[in-house]
Amino acid sequence: MNAASPRGKIQADLFAEAASNADAPQSLREAREAAATCRRCHLWEYATQTVFGEGPGSATVVFVGEQPGDQEDLAGKPFVGPAGKMFDAVLEDADFDRKKTYVTNAVKHFKFEPRGRKRIHSKPNAGEIQACHWWLHSELKLIKPELAVALGATAAQSLLGRAIPVTKLRGTTVEREDGLKIFVTVHPSYLLRIPDEVAKQAERRRFLDDMRKVKKLAGM
Repeated sequence: MNAASPRGKIQADLFAEAASNADAPQSLREAREAAATCRRCHLWEYATQTVFGEGPGSATVVFVGEQPGDQEDLAGKPFVGPAGKMFDAVLEDADFDRKKTYVTNAVKHFKFEPRGRKRIHSKPNAGEIQACHWWLHSELKLIKPELAVALGATAAQSLLGRAIPVTKLRGTTVEREDGLKIFVTVHPSYLLRIPDEVAKQAERRRFLDDMRKVKKLAGM
């Protein structure tokens, strides 16, 4: 853990259900198959499909985003849309092999508002995040990573069980009660929303620095 990072004891209440559930999946393949018919919240009714995590079960680092977007919902894969392309480009600049990491989302179904032919992203609420936490906890329990990266506020809330000031804690790690270290940073979609090109490039460099920190913390 980064010596300069804040430490916190996180309440374990949010993790109790998955930890005590006798029906918890025994492999990522089993978890993915079970998640395909998930009905833990209402979002499945509108999404095309469940978008589960992707990557090796032996991954040292797990990246956690918010939820699948329009392209992810159609493809059934995480981080393949514009934010995913930005994410991949920054990882490449950091000499960080995404294929050696596990990439997933706090919420596994696309939440959106229809506007004509377009589907506009809608932020998951606390109930939806908590309902889907069972799957994220299962992924982490099966993978046992050394580090989880919270990409944005929704991911941080799901991983830590409470809302935190991402801007204030960005670039630092928070240790959960179970010992898992959570590195806090922004979601790559944030970079895409910055209208000023100079500011956008500055934030991209900062995000690149965050990815280099993650790589160093994970010993990769």
